This record gives sequence, structure tokens and C-alpha cells, in this order.
Amino acid sequence: MSLTGREPQVPPERLVAELVPPPRFDAARFDTYIPDPAQPSQSEAVKALGAFAGGLGDAGPAGTARRGLWPLRSRRPAPRRRDGPSGVYLDGGYGVGKTHLLASLWHAVAAPPERKAFGTFVELTNLVGALGFQQTVATLSGHRLLCIDEFELDDPGDTVLVSSLLSRLVGEGVALAATSNTLPGKLGEGRFAAADFLREIQGLSAHFRALRIDGEDYRHRGLPQAPPPRPDAEVTAAAHAVPGASLDDFGALLGHLARVHPSRYGALCDGVAAVCLTGVRPVPDQSTALRLVVLADRLYDREVPVLASGVPFDRLFSPEMLNGGYRKKYLRAVSRLTALAREADGLPSAV
Repeated sequence: MSLTGREPQVPPERLVAELVPPPRFDAARFDTYIPDPAQPSQSEAVKALGAFAGGLGDAGPAGTARRGLWPLRSRRPAPRRRDGPSGVYLDGGYGVGKTHLLASLWHAVAAPPERKAFGTFVELTNLVGALGFQQTVATLSGHRLLCIDEFELDDPGDTVLVSSLLSRLVGEGVALAATSNTLPGKLGEGRFAAADFLREIQGLSAHFRALRIDGEDYRHRGLPQAPPPRPDAEVTAAAHAVPGASLDDFGALLGHLARVHPSRYGALCDGVAAVCLTGVRPVPDQSTALRLVVLADRLYDREVPVLASGVPFDRLFSPEMLNGGYRKKYLRAVSRLTALAREADGLPSAV
């Protein structure tokens, strides 16, 4: 199959239903997170999040709220008051396990799945775009917990939009948990962003407790370098040998991503067992690069191996891009694509 031959349509109902931890983190739990003994902040974060989850038991009987576009406000339980902050912010560099811990928190909170939501910042803004602001508030305000992965601080308009949404949800008794990226030119850029996060969300800052998580990127901890790109013929042979694999020219795929809204990139990957790409080369501009970041996130979430020919993944983004405002996004994409390239080593024609 070819990703460029797909043009998925995603109804708003699916955007709501998919607000759960991605398949990669289905089994994520606090006890499956392996703290680095050299980084005590990791163990401390697990304990703090466990205590936070323990204080978020279901505030009402199962079924008092339902997941959907028009939840019944009259059947919702009254907002539950908490002592202390009603939100936590996981503050650390890429690859220290923030998403694993965020998903573990979602699983640990004793509330039915329809009363918990988990999504990236991009997925949340896409939901607002699909439903409208007021309907998004109505849809999420019956929830016990909202987890936001990769809260983006580099787009002031979206930051204000989501901050306004979260303010409404906090007023409804929804607990919050978040991770974020980092603004450029700040102390600790590329690693820690708590001060930036708390400042950007302004009136919400008092609701968050920041948990700092030190460490190196676990995806490369003790692992070999990323496998080198493969010859075109080998990539093509793997695509034909693996049931459900896709085969695309990298340049054509980048062009196709410009015609598909990022909210549909997850659906673009539905049923794909492996992604095979020929002719990988540096991305030409920042808009293209940001779309590739979203696709890399969706592939990583779904554990889809990536086999490629062309340049190595660490040469996808120019030095100017890596030194600019979206540095952390690009480094995360390289890290995740490298991990998926390692997973592709087991494909039949890649051995």
C-alpha cells in the first residue's frame, strides 16, 4: 500500500473517542517505568504521581457522565474540591519517560475510561477546531482527568486558546496533567521548561505542581547507534515481503502531508504494519518539518517500524532548524524515528 494514496476522513466523534493513551502506552504503569538509579528525581516523580492519582478517585458513580459530543450536564457529579494543586506538570527533557508517566497516571486514576482523556496538545487543538470551543468544554467538563502531552508553548494563539479551555475545565472540577516543549533562548532550553509553562498559562499556574525529571533519552540509553539507511532495492523488497507494509517516496509523502490535515495523520497510519521510505532527504522548509514531526509522533505512538533509504534520520533537519524555536520537536522526531528504525531491523528483508 502507499500512504500517499490515502486520504482519510475523521469525524469529530472519532477525535473524542481516541482521547486515550496511544497503543504504545496501553501497558504503561508506574511499576513498568524503570527509573535510572543515577537520577533520583525519576523515582520521586513516580511516588508523587501515585499520590496524585490516589486523590483523584471517581467523584461519582460510573455512568454519571458519558463520552460523546453532547454529554448530559444535569447528570454530572458536582465538581470535586481538592486540597492543593489540581494539576501536575512533568518537567524534563525528551526521552526521560514523561509520556510513559503521563499514561501511567491516566491508567492509575480510579475512574471509568469515559471520564478520563489523554491527548497531545495538537490533538486537543484539533478537537476544538472540529467541535468549537463551547462544545469542547461541554464534552470534557464531565471528566475526572485530562492529560495533555507535549503542551506547545511556541504558538501564542494556540497557547491562549488551550489555557482558556483549561481554565473552564478546572472550574468544572477536572484535574489536569501535562508535559510540554520548550521556548527558544531560555535557561535550560531543550531540557526544562517549568517556568515557561507556568508563565504562559498565566492564571492556571497556581493549579499546577511541577515535577522535575532529570535523565538522558532512554530510547538511546545503552543502545547502539541508529542503523544506517538501506539501499532502495532492500527497502522495496521489505515493503513487498511484509503484509500491511506501505511503500512511498519520501518527497512524495512530504507533499501528501501538506494536503492532509494533521488531525488525520493517525488515521493515515491505520492498519499499517511498517512504513518503507525511499529517497529520504533533508526536509526543505519549516512547515514541512513540523508536519513530519506530527507523523513521526503518530507512527511512534502506534509502534510502526520505519525502514528507509537515503540520508540518516539525524540529517533530516538543518542546523538552522535545530537551533531555532522548534528545536525540541525536531530532536524528539529524530529520537523517535531512530527508535522505529531499530525496530525495523527485524523486518524480513532488512536482516
